[in-house]
Amino acid sequence: MKLSKWLLAIGVLALATPTFAQSALDTVKQADALRIGTEGTYAPFTFHDSTNELVGFDVEIGRAIAKHLGVEAEFVEGPWDGLIAGIDANRYDVVINQVGINADRQSKYDFSEPYIASKAALVVRGDNTEITSFETLSGKKAAQTLTSNFGKLAEQYGAELVATEGFDQSVALVLQGRADATINDSLSFFDFKTQQPDADVKVVATAADADFSGVLLAKGKPELLAAINEALAAIKADGTYATISQKYFGEDVSQ
Repeated sequence: MKLSKWLLAIGVLALATPTFAQSALDTVKQADALRIGTEGTYAPFTFHDSTNELVGFDVEIGRAIAKHLGVEAEFVEGPWDGLIAGIDANRYDVVINQVGINADRQSKYDFSEPYIASKAALVVRGDNTEITSFETLSGKKAAQTLTSNFGKLAEQYGAELVATEGFDQSVALVLQGRADATINDSLSFFDFKTQQPDADVKVVATAADADFSGVLLAKGKPELLAAINEALAAIKADGTYATISQKYFGEDVSQ
């Protein structure tokens, strides 16, 4: 009789013992894959090369993070407009696609520590000695897309705008002497110089404030978020990040 009561008590205790839900990190490791949402059409960050292989800065960062977690990187491509929404639909675990960290996104999603920084860069021709700072733009011609923040910044410093359709055309006008300068994204400039190292243009000033991008994931996954941050710290410490950064930009673009 006593044995029966003891067995009954054990059974009740087993039923009462709570079962803990599997963490997102456990799920990733069990699947042996970190599912990464990305565009695949945004060079030099995520794009297809001449052999149709998915490559790019963000792609290599994603693979390095996955490797540190001890799993494979599994990329799921999709258009930008629906990329972040794919997190809500559980199409992937994270988005690595130059997603800027801002308050609106942070209210709904979590971000890793920033892994890349972009600043406004003032670009002039190599032989230009008159423009040395944003302040010396006053009265000069700046090649800009008229509705961009960079164009507005050039106007604030007193530049006369020369309308262009994008970075490549802006730099071309500077090289041709049809514009004195352009204010543009530092990452775009670094990529351009990597592709065309002999182009006679230089950066003479960069803005103090930077825009940062991070790995985006759903809220409520603290273990996965911590593991991603640990991976980012590790690849910066062991030189992996520097190698990837130099490959695509010829610079350290982490800050």
